[in-house]
Amino acid sequence: MKKLFSAIFFCICANSFAQLIQVGPQISTNITSINTNNFSSDHTNTGIGFAAFARVNLLLFYGQGEFGYAKTNFSVYQNGLGETEFKLSGTDASLIAGYKLIPLGKLGNVRIFAGYNWKNYSDISKSNGLNSIAIEKNNHSIIGGAGVDIWKLTFDIRYLAGLTDIDSSNGEIKTGVTNFSLGFKFL
Repeated sequence: MKKLFSAIFFCICANSFAQLIQVGPQISTNITSINTNNFSSDHTNTGIGFAAFARVNLLLFYGQGEFGYAKTNFSVYQNGLGETEFKLSGTDASLIAGYKLIPLGKLGNVRIFAGYNWKNYSDISKSNGLNSIAIEKNNHSIIGGAGVDIWKLTFDIRYLAGLTDIDSSNGEIKTGVTNFSLGFKFL
């Protein structure tokens, strides 16, 4: 009888723990635009990212951490010099706090969230040497967005507003990234 009660207790605890903590992989695509005064125009480009996430659920609130690798691309054009495409890639980490706006029971929920993102660009390349920009390796951003959980899938749309001037010379360049991500919850 003790074994039966222990088995039932274990199953209940495991189910409660699975609802409290969720982990899984995440893939994303991003559209990067820049805000600058130094160049006559800039072009929006896309990139990709891969990450792992861990989410702690507390009733209608949740906290989520993400750690992975992301690529960011953007182009700048300066009159008389031409266009240069920049490709930045490296470590990407986010901390998010959110609210489950519309709980859908066991099916999932609709969420809103805000947070902080840090990127460390370990690989910086450019298509040519026409527009010389010394890129700052660390970029800090604030995050705002919404997401939907359906079954074990998560889908997020977020905007990362760059706080860091990534042009470490005299100019100013700040990134604005629209990000679409798809994740799968193992737990």
